[in-house]
Amino acid sequence: MAYHQITSEERYTIAALRGEGFNQSQIARHLGRHRSTVSRELRRNAARHDGAYRAHGAIERTSARRSRSRRNTQFSRAELAHVEGLLRRKWSPEQISGRLRRKGGLRISHETIYRHVWQDKFEGGDRYGCLRQATKLRRKRHNSYDRRGRLSGKRHISERPASVETRRRTGHWEIDTVVGGGEKDCVVTLVERKTGYAMIGKLADRSAGGMAGRVTKLIRRQEDRFQTITSDNGTEFHDYAKVEKATDVLFYFATPYHSWERGTNENFNGLLRQYLPKRKSQAHLTQRACDALASQLNQRPRKRLGYRTPEECFNGC
Repeated sequence: MAYHQITSEERYTIAALRGEGFNQSQIARHLGRHRSTVSRELRRNAARHDGAYRAHGAIERTSARRSRSRRNTQFSRAELAHVEGLLRRKWSPEQISGRLRRKGGLRISHETIYRHVWQDKFEGGDRYGCLRQATKLRRKRHNSYDRRGRLSGKRHISERPASVETRRRTGHWEIDTVVGGGEKDCVVTLVERKTGYAMIGKLADRSAGGMAGRVTKLIRRQEDRFQTITSDNGTEFHDYAKVEKATDVLFYFATPYHSWERGTNENFNGLLRQYLPKRKSQAHLTQRACDALASQLNQRPRKRLGYRTPEECFNGC
């Protein structure tokens, strides 16, 4: 059987199962992998300072090793000179790659051409001036770790206590923003995972400072009912440490583009859209109006709660 490298999804699964106390053999059976594959992954990509295995850290270490081990160029000087000649004719790297491939000539990817151009710039060359957007360094978009909007030190959802997933206890919340149209005004929603009980806060904009201030005020209304908050990776949550310091509530961050990891909040936001439609301005909203909206939704019966209301379940826990 051909060997296939560990995928990012498998790394998140390994981290989650390790957090639940699974041993290497059990993890291997769950993944359909050989035990030595899991053992090697843990040995190579666990954190050196504490031995913990975190999926996002493992992905970064793997990407770094691949980058360092990239082989020297397989193209001759003559072939690269031909590519450079087409660049001087103002052809884009993608046009060069596609045309050469179509003619049955040199098979070189446009990403390789970009790497060649930016390496030349790093060494003092001027070939980058042939590009249409010569001052903009391209970001590799496939099989890479996207750092835009990222903040170091965040706790990934795989590090969240396994008990949160069971929804047996209250105190674990999800957070998101709901935007309108036109102005910067928007709202932040906090939804408790077990009961669906929600709080809504008015924001003048999506700045990190404004978000931290409003969330802190919402938490202090029920401070003894908060233990964790799970967020997406939006830059508006980059001041989460200020909230943690003020309230002792721990933040965890979902995997990018995995909205189902915050399904409770996504569902609530869908209900809220009945009152705050897309593309409709939220500039008229006040915090009092947001509290009234939250109250209406908290008093709406839910099927998953046996048609009890979130308010009844939250207050009864």
